[in-house]
Amino acid sequence: MENRLDPKALFSLSYGVYVVSAPYEKGCPSGCNGQIANAVMQVTGEPPCLAVCLHKENLTTACVEESGVFSVAVLEEAVPMTFIGNFGFKCGRNLDKFEKVSFRKGATGAPLVLDWTLSVIEAEVVRSVDVFTHILFIGKIVAAEALKEGIPLTYANYHLIKKGKSPKTAPTFIFNEVK
Repeated sequence: MENRLDPKALFSLSYGVYVVSAPYEKGCPSGCNGQIANAVMQVTGEPPCLAVCLHKENLTTACVEESGVFSVAVLEEAVPMTFIGNFGFKCGRNLDKFEKVSFRKGATGAPLVLDWTLSVIEAEVVRSVDVFTHILFIGKIVAAEALKEGIPLTYANYHLIKKGKSPKTAPTFIFNEVK
């Protein structure tokens, strides 16, 4: 095999679309910040651990680093693009992303997004790894709750059905024009 990178090969990897959130006490009235992420996965069963990968420049990354906790909301396939846009294409430094969103604080103090959400998971950071432009956070799951039945939004359907694009800070941004 020739040593080259065919972006189409990476499209066969399966991803979801999630809201990753953390406390943000100094920045906005809700005390929360969050962002859309596709790089989320369970990495161990005992103890149950989760990994999330966030761009270094994103405010949510700083919030997770400072608080040591994060939450993940698994979004349902029916979620509107306006909801995704609120968390995916706007900066929490300029507005309170939670102002018009139903949420509650979880056991860790991290916000749990309730709108368009199938399940929520909370974790305490046990390790972080610098991955060039991103930080990979490994978190021990401290609470998880299934909110309703439904079909989770995959990253493939975000692109194919919803015609969504990746922001420049997404791990998959460079592949926007390849499809």
